[in-house]
Amino acid sequence: MEEELILEENKMGTMPVNKLLITMSVPMMMSMMVQALYNVVDSIFVARIEEDALTAVSMAFPLQMLMMALGLGAGVGVNALLSRSLGEKDYDSVNKAATNGIFLSACSYIIFLLVGLFLVKPFYHSQIDDPNIVGYGVTYLTICTTMSFGLYTQVIFERLLQSTGMTLYNMITQMTGAVINIILDPILIFGLLGAPRMGIAGAAVATVTGQIIAGTLAVFINLKKNKEIHISFRRFRPDLNVIKRIYTVGFPSIIMQSIGSLMVYGMNRILGVFSATAVAVFGVYFKLQSFIFMPVFGLNNGMVPIVAYNYGAKNRLRMIRTIKLAITFAVVIMLAGTAIFEIFPAQLFALFDASAHMLEMGVPALRIIAVHFPVAAVCIIIGSVFQSLGNGVYSMIISIMRQIVVLLPAAYLLARTGYVNNVWWSLPIAEVMSLLCTIYFMWKINRDIISTVPDGTL
Repeated sequence: MEEELILEENKMGTMPVNKLLITMSVPMMMSMMVQALYNVVDSIFVARIEEDALTAVSMAFPLQMLMMALGLGAGVGVNALLSRSLGEKDYDSVNKAATNGIFLSACSYIIFLLVGLFLVKPFYHSQIDDPNIVGYGVTYLTICTTMSFGLYTQVIFERLLQSTGMTLYNMITQMTGAVINIILDPILIFGLLGAPRMGIAGAAVATVTGQIIAGTLAVFINLKKNKEIHISFRRFRPDLNVIKRIYTVGFPSIIMQSIGSLMVYGMNRILGVFSATAVAVFGVYFKLQSFIFMPVFGLNNGMVPIVAYNYGAKNRLRMIRTIKLAITFAVVIMLAGTAIFEIFPAQLFALFDASAHMLEMGVPALRIIAVHFPVAAVCIIIGSVFQSLGNGVYSMIISIMRQIVVLLPAAYLLARTGYVNNVWWSLPIAEVMSLLCTIYFMWKINRDIISTVPDGTL
């Protein structure tokens, strides 16, 4: 009876929608901004070693994206299943979703432990033959993969907090990890305050240390503060039905992020034909754009449990209101990002100690790519709506079309012109196609699912 009372009063079903979305999203947006900050700071310090070190970190990104894909995919599935189960007041499913999600995260770590031990060097050699860049990259990525248990712990336990509306604690854990990383970066890279000078290895150690501490804190907060989930592994056995339900939603997310990894890998190979500097420019773009995209992903993370909860609670009006507000906020954020990239590209590259050659290549790159940001805002939000309603396969199809069917072939063909600036246009071209597909699938999901849900009340 006490649990039922708690869930009846869950704010995702009662608080005014605009206040709820802001309350749920702002802590996530702030924490993700800090996450973006530490990613950028990490590269800024690495760039001070030399440009080859920055290129090596940029080339690590596809495998790091794949690491995140497994963790976040399970997290998305757990988030949607757990939030929906809360809305339905199915307490047994809530706890099973949590424990099986933790089990899947542990399996993901084992996979990347093996990748780190055996596949990092071949991965770098498949992209470039420069021994200096390969040496930097193998050192950096081996540490990040073999010590990724902190990352997987952080991701799953933060999703448990998010699923129950406790996003303020998400902000605390993410900011804690990010701040620790930012503090340790210069200390370990350059050997400050009596620490050994570790170079690029110091950047990797700083990253995994922040993840381990953030993950430990997320576990502690869940056990002490999250009263809506009861985590126990006594007599635990993996529940294949629950795992299937998690991956029904989460697997498309894994595929989407894996496709993103393949896209970055492909772009690195296409740009590598021009120069290692072109690869570094693309890497810097990915770091910088995270400042714009991370707040939108934070907004996403606040929106998903609200939509999933009210779908489970049979309240269509709150679902639609949440989606419309999220799209509006996301477009505003992306318009601001476009303005920054168009007006200050040289100043942004100066943060990375850019050479004249890198500036010459990077300034037009940022200006060309940034035109697609507002379009991406709509696609990102609606894609998460598909996932929150258990139809993540739509998002997967759109992602495949955008990144594999359109973006990489377009980049390859534009590279054949021999002018690197033409390659950057492949991103806006792909995003327009993505918008057309997104609009079509949103029409279908509104017809098949949203319109069948009772109106409820705001």
